Amino acid sequence: MSDSITEIETYGVERIPDADRTARPLDLFRVAFGGANTFATCVLGAFPILFGLSFWQGLAATVLGLVTGALILAPLALFGPLNGTNNAVSSSAHLGVHGRVVGSFLSLLTAVAFFSISVWSSGDALVGGAHRLVGLPDSDLSYAVAYALFAVLVLVVCVYGFRFMLFVNKIAVAAASLLFVLGAFAFAGDFDPSYAGTLAPGDPLFWPSFIGAALIVLSNPVSFGAFLGDWSRYIPASTPRSRVVAAAFLSQIATILPFFFGLATASIIAGKAAQYMDPAAPNYVGGLLAVSPAWYFVPVCLLALIGGMSTGTTSLYGTGLDFSSVFPRFSRVQATVFIGTLSILFIFAGRFAANLTQSISTFATLIITCTAPWMVIMVLGYVTRRGWYDPDALQVFNRRQRGGRYWFTHGWNWRGMTAWLASAGVALMFVNLPGQFVGPLGGLAGGVDVSLPLGLAVAAVLYLVLLNAFPEPREVYGPRGPRLVRAADTPVLPIVDAARPVAEPAA
Repeated sequence: MSDSITEIETYGVERIPDADRTARPLDLFRVAFGGANTFATCVLGAFPILFGLSFWQGLAATVLGLVTGALILAPLALFGPLNGTNNAVSSSAHLGVHGRVVGSFLSLLTAVAFFSISVWSSGDALVGGAHRLVGLPDSDLSYAVAYALFAVLVLVVCVYGFRFMLFVNKIAVAAASLLFVLGAFAFAGDFDPSYAGTLAPGDPLFWPSFIGAALIVLSNPVSFGAFLGDWSRYIPASTPRSRVVAAAFLSQIATILPFFFGLATASIIAGKAAQYMDPAAPNYVGGLLAVSPAWYFVPVCLLALIGGMSTGTTSLYGTGLDFSSVFPRFSRVQATVFIGTLSILFIFAGRFAANLTQSISTFATLIITCTAPWMVIMVLGYVTRRGWYDPDALQVFNRRQRGGRYWFTHGWNWRGMTAWLASAGVALMFVNLPGQFVGPLGGLAGGVDVSLPLGLAVAAVLYLVLLNAFPEPREVYGPRGPRLVRAADTPVLPIVDAARPVAEPAA
């Protein structure tokens, strides 16, 4: 593959040849950080204030959620360099040749949801800033043009592929960071770290609000889990694993910049223009424009443009890549154009034909609730396999073949599938998003949303129990054998074309 950003990337989810893996951990940092160093993250950073926390309480919740989420996410970066493909394909090792579609569809849904949220928030900021700056009409036509501009630019970048996306994010990381730092000067006179919040001391809603805010922050790094391998697959397999993990971890820790910006400006908005922080109808973007000095309107518009491009490309690129892996008849470019077009239609329908903004936010939260247990299974699978995988056997689904180390039972590894289904189901039952979605058991924790930590715990315990109670074939563990679990001497089918009948081994 050429290093030119103007040459369209042709690779899909097949293993990237070693000669074409020229990315570095720093590149992974840039893409992952660039995808989160955006206006949409600032909106998430405002939630602690929206929940009634003080500035310092909100900062503590933000740091807790960010560090925890980064720790959960970071190991997912290892699969790309090891296997030269994306994480959904790598999940074949733990969910089975067919079970890997779980990761593909989680990635598809997450990417479309976050792409939509990014375009909406960035478009609203761009139009609002231009309205205040040059009197641009605050009309549906203005919003439609802004959304179309973002969406088409993002689609073009994603069609060209990884190198072009990396180029965009190199610019975005530096530019967005500079604009956030510039915001420190814009709001220095108004910022008061002693902002006390709206919750009275000892309020019974404090802990539900604190944990809820931390979970919202945690959801941001977790949202990258299903497609982190999309970018790390271009890193050579010989790269020290500690450097790859560190790049992924630090890329999320660095997002304290947009989170802090959102938190600090939200506290200013709550003090000077409280109507914009009404929990019943919050409008962070409008509030930010209301309290911003006139000279900062241009930086706000630039933040919206850069952020929309950065988040949009990291989301939509993974979407097209995963769609091409589920439906191999589509090339990566064809899949990207197809999914991108559908996403654009979805964005316009959500903005002008229905009031779907809150629904999409809920949708994204529920997807993350289901994605987090999948991530736990992947990480524990990596640990039990001692980081050993058979890259050729991972490609059985994409080649429309059967058999191999990861065929298990009719292409499904019911151990991993059971652990994921059970943990995701339990987590969904405990979701507590008042006014949006409350699971049947959502009120059992005194108003605290414990869905995500509960889903993580159930996935970890149940998966390890199943691996020990029903050992996997010894051949899936490689030459050094399993770690923490047992193995069985179950025969493994050879890889054959799908048209040839084969006898299934015992589970």
